[in-house]
Amino acid sequence: MVSVSGKKSVKSIRGRNNNLGQKLSLSVIAVFISSSIHSANAAETAANKTDDTVVVTGQNNVAATDTAATDYSVPVTTAGTKMALTTRDIPQSVSIISKQRMQDQQLQTLGDVLKNTTGIQESVSDLDRRTYYARGFLIDNYMVDGIPTTFDPRWDLGDSQSDTALFERIEVVRGATGLMTGPGNPSASVNQVRKHADSKEFTGNVSATYGSWNKQRYVADLSTPLNESGSVRGRLITGYQDQNSYVERYGATKKFVYATVDADLTDSTLLSAGYEFQQTNTDSPTWGGMPRWYLDGSKTDYRRGFNSAPDWAYSNKETTKLFTTLKQSFDNGWQATLNGTHTESLIDSKMMYIDGTFDKTTGVGESAYAGYPVVAGTGYNTGKRKVDGVDAFASGPYELFGRQHELMTGVSYSKQQNTYYSAFANISTEELGNFNDYNSQFPETDWGPRSLAERDVIRQKSAYVATRISLADPLHLIVGARYTNWNSDTLTAQIEKNNITPYAGLVFDINDTWSTYASYTSVFQPQTYRDINGAYLSPVIGKNYEAGVKSDWFNSRLTASVAVFRAELDNVAQSIGRTIEGSTDTAYEGKNGTVSRGIEFELNGALTDNWQMTFGGTRYIAEDENSDAVNPQLPRTQLKLFTSYRLPMLQDLTVGGGANWQTHVWQDEPGPSGNGTRYAEQGSYTVVNLFSRYQVTKQLAVQANVNNLFDKEYDTSVSQYVVYGEPRNVSVTASYSF
Repeated sequence: MVSVSGKKSVKSIRGRNNNLGQKLSLSVIAVFISSSIHSANAAETAANKTDDTVVVTGQNNVAATDTAATDYSVPVTTAGTKMALTTRDIPQSVSIISKQRMQDQQLQTLGDVLKNTTGIQESVSDLDRRTYYARGFLIDNYMVDGIPTTFDPRWDLGDSQSDTALFERIEVVRGATGLMTGPGNPSASVNQVRKHADSKEFTGNVSATYGSWNKQRYVADLSTPLNESGSVRGRLITGYQDQNSYVERYGATKKFVYATVDADLTDSTLLSAGYEFQQTNTDSPTWGGMPRWYLDGSKTDYRRGFNSAPDWAYSNKETTKLFTTLKQSFDNGWQATLNGTHTESLIDSKMMYIDGTFDKTTGVGESAYAGYPVVAGTGYNTGKRKVDGVDAFASGPYELFGRQHELMTGVSYSKQQNTYYSAFANISTEELGNFNDYNSQFPETDWGPRSLAERDVIRQKSAYVATRISLADPLHLIVGARYTNWNSDTLTAQIEKNNITPYAGLVFDINDTWSTYASYTSVFQPQTYRDINGAYLSPVIGKNYEAGVKSDWFNSRLTASVAVFRAELDNVAQSIGRTIEGSTDTAYEGKNGTVSRGIEFELNGALTDNWQMTFGGTRYIAEDENSDAVNPQLPRTQLKLFTSYRLPMLQDLTVGGGANWQTHVWQDEPGPSGNGTRYAEQGSYTVVNLFSRYQVTKQLAVQANVNNLFDKEYDTSVSQYVVYGEPRNVSVTASYSF
C-alpha cells in the first residue's frame, strides 16, 4: 500500500506477480529480462517481500525498506504529471537516476548523469560546453524541483556542471512534456530533485576523492535538528574540487555550498527555504576543438592532450539560488504546494578558437567559410542570466460515478532575463603564422570595449490541469491541458505567443505485473535560433505519440518498459553551415516535415537484494521532408548498462560496472573557403567502466572507479573540429558516515 502525507492515497503497489508469461515484442529484451527475473526468483529474497509498505512524504522524500533505500529504482514519482504515481502508471518513458546509482558510478555532475541515462545523447563542442539531446532534438527544459530554466546553448553558464551532491535524484521524462513545462522540444525534460533536511538526529557524511590528473574532491553533507523536538531541521552540503585534465594546461576548480531549513509549522504544514551557491573556474579552456582536415582533405592527427588555448584563457561561471517551498496537506487527501525561486548565473571568459584549415606542409591556413578571411579568433564574454519563478499547484482524490479519481491543477509564472556582452578579435593566417609550429602561446588580445551581444526578457504565464480517471479497475485515463502565454522581448523584436497544449494518456493493467499504455500531446516551441539575416525563426509546432508496455516487480523495486514513439514537427531549426551576416553565430533555417520515430527500453532496479542494474537502449530515425537525417552527429542506436553486486559470501564488498555502446555517427561539414563539403564521422564504439566498494566498518567505506577501462580513443564532436573523449582514468573515494 502507498500512503502519502496528509492521508493522500495513490494506486496501491502490491506484491507483483513475477511470472514472465507475457512476451515483449523484442525477443532479445524479453530473453534478457526473463533471465534476470529467473535469477531473482532463485535468490527469493526480494520476491518474498510482498508485504512491504512504501511511505511517501510530500514530493521529495521516499522512505522504504532498508534494502530499497539503496535501490537504483524510485517507487513513486511526480514526474510527468505532478501526481504521485509509480512509473508504471505514467503513460510516457521515464528514467529516474537515484542517489545510489550516482554514488556507485561517481556521476558527480548533471552532465555525467545525462550521458549515462537511457535515450540521452551528448553533443560536445569543447571541454566545457556540453548539450544533451533525446530522440534527435535538443533538451531545452531543465528544472529544479519542478521550476524550469529556459536553456540557450549559445552561452555556457555551467548548467551541465551542476553538482549532484545537492540532489536526491534526477528525473528524466522523454518525449514532449508540454503539460508540465509548456514550450519545449519533443526530446525530454530533466528535473533535479533537491535534498532536504529530513533528519531529526544529527547525521552526516564526509568524503574525499583522489584521482587521475591530480583530481581532489571533498564533500561534507550534514543534517541536524534545530530545536529540541526536531520540528525545525537544517542541512548543509558543501564541497570543493580541483583537478587537471588529460588535456595539457587545462584545469578546473569547483566550489559549492547548499543550505536548507525544513520546518513543520503544523502536523500538516511544511515550510522549506534554502540557499545554493556554485562556482566553477577553468584555466586554458579550449573554445571548440582542433581542425579535422588539412587543406588537401587528409585528416589531421593530434595527440589527445593537445590544447590550442593560450595560458591567458579562462572561463568562470557562478550561480546563486534562493528557493522556498510551502506544502499543506489536508484531511481529505489533498495537498497544495507553492514553490518559488530566484536564480542568478554569471559568466566571465576570455578564450581563443582555431577556425581555419591548414596546409600540411607550410602550415598556412584558409577559412572554413567563404568571405570570412580569418583562421582564428579571440572572444571576451561576460553576462548574466536571472530567473524568477513561482509555481503553485494542488492535487488530490475526488469521487465521481462511484469511483475514485485524481485531480491536479496549478498556475505558474517565470521571468528570465539574459544579458551578455562580447568583444571579438579576428586573427589572420599572417598573424597566426605557421600552424605546424603553433605552441599555444599566442599573445592576449588588446581588448576593446565589449558591446551588447544579447539582451532579452522571456516571460511565461501558465495554467494547467490534469485528471487521472478510473474508467475501470484495470483502465485509467489521464487527460489534461496547459495554457501558456509566452513573451520574448529582444534587441530586435518583441514576440508574444499563446498556446494550449493538450495531453492524453491511457493505461491498461494487464495483470498485477504488466500494463500497456498510449499517450498523445502537441508540441509548441518558440525559438531563439536566427536565419542568415539575423531574424528569429517561427516556433516549432507538431505532435508527439507514444505507446508501450511497462511492468514492475517486488513493490516497484524493479521496473521495465518498452516504448515506441513518433514525433511530427514543422519549422525545425537546422544549421546551414554558415554564420549570420556580421556575426560569428551559426545561421539556421526552419525545416518542415521533420519526423522522429523509434523504440526505447529500460530495465531498472533490484534483481535481488544484492543485485542492482540499469540496462537501457534506444533506436530512432529522425529525418526531414527530404529524407535527410536530422542531427546525424547524434548516435541513432545506443545501449547503456550499469550494475552493482554485493557479494553474498562477503557482504562488505560490492563490485560492478557497465558499458555504453553507440553506433556510427557522421556529419557533412563545409570545406575550405566554403568550397563543397567534407564528411566527418566516428565509428561505433564502446566505453567500459568498473567500480568496487568495501565497507571497512559500519561508518567507513572505500570505493574505486575506473572509467574507459580499455582506454578507447574516440571523437565526441563529429564536426569540422575534433574533441577527444577522456582516456582511461581512476579515482578512489573514502566516505565516512555518522
